[in-house]
Amino acid sequence: MGNSYYFRKIHSLLGVIPVGFFLIEHLLTNYEATKGPAAFVDQINWLNGLPLVLLLEIVGIWLPLLYHAVYGLYVAYQARNNVSSYGYFRNQMFMLQRVTGVLTFLFVAWHLFETRLQVALGNVAHEDLGRTMHDIATNPVIFTIYVIGVVSASFHFCNGIWSFLVSWGITVGPRAQRYSSIIWMALFVVMSVMFIMSLVAFTGTEFSVPVEAHSGH
Repeated sequence: MGNSYYFRKIHSLLGVIPVGFFLIEHLLTNYEATKGPAAFVDQINWLNGLPLVLLLEIVGIWLPLLYHAVYGLYVAYQARNNVSSYGYFRNQMFMLQRVTGVLTFLFVAWHLFETRLQVALGNVAHEDLGRTMHDIATNPVIFTIYVIGVVSASFHFCNGIWSFLVSWGITVGPRAQRYSSIIWMALFVVMSVMFIMSLVAFTGTEFSVPVEAHSGH
């Protein structure tokens, strides 16, 4: 019981700080695509120019993400909805949190395989990630899957923040929790819209040509 409590606390904390930071950073980076290929490449190059970037990725992103994902799948497998304890709305949110957690895990693993792993293997240059995303976004089936993936990730993060604030004793009373729900669901909508706008931007023909074809690169 004690170990489970601390494992869940670590799982909750990692989902907010390093994993949540990774999601926000990913959102802002991809949103640069709405400004054109040059802006997107500039953001990619800035990120990869950070000192000790590989160490930062491993310690600050991949290991926390791995723990959060694996333990989250374990929690989802063991989860049982409890209508009598939580009521209809919160119980539905509880269900959606688990479902979107699984969908997000599968989506992130697939997305990393198509992008970050291909860069690591030398199959795709950082500067060509825009073209890679163009190929992904212009496939209607994959585009739909990506929309489901980014919406699931956004919901899982925002609803997870709500749960984090409750479990860590920050939003205690019903009123605080109600306002917290409104704030985080509003952020969920904003994040989802920004992610979808990014995907739509990648469908532009300007992303289908080498980055050198754009002025300044």
